[in-house]
Amino acid sequence: MFHVEDSVMYGSYGVCQIVDIRSEKFDRDAKLYYVLKPVQDKNSTFYCPVESGEDKMRKILSIGEIHQLIEAMPDAQTKWIENEQLRKEKYGEIIRRGDHKELVQLIKTLYYKKQEKKQEGKKFHVADEKAMKEAERILHGEFAYVLKIKPDDVVPFIMGQINHIGEQNADAENA
Repeated sequence: MFHVEDSVMYGSYGVCQIVDIRSEKFDRDAKLYYVLKPVQDKNSTFYCPVESGEDKMRKILSIGEIHQLIEAMPDAQTKWIENEQLRKEKYGEIIRRGDHKELVQLIKTLYYKKQEKKQEGKKFHVADEKAMKEAERILHGEFAYVLKIKPDDVVPFIMGQINHIGEQNADAENA
């Protein structure tokens, strides 16, 4: 069970803080709800039933977990799906689940496909661009919150960490 003041990832909405746990009657019966405030939009409020909270929310990553995820990024496999409709459905499922490893894989896959299309002089599919932006918003929002940086600073931070890891590996090979 989560507690008041816990920071959590709430589905694809992003990082939220639990500001209260209280009984509300939205339909016939009163239920216990987590009252959530998105950290990026203090004007919004979400109510998540406590009974299904474990399915819709997860604890945010720790700084150590973020560094582990970044270390694994170069090895993340890409999975392109040729069928547009199936791709849209699968990528939508990944975004709804909000699993950070799947989001990294999705972003990497779409980034490489976008670069490939650009080199071919072709346009990147609008639905793919939308999926990539949404996955980045979710992942970058969590990274920014945990690392206490701006969302726009997340990509430079990740690239700096990956470059640092590469330099360490090169130094180890040369030693």
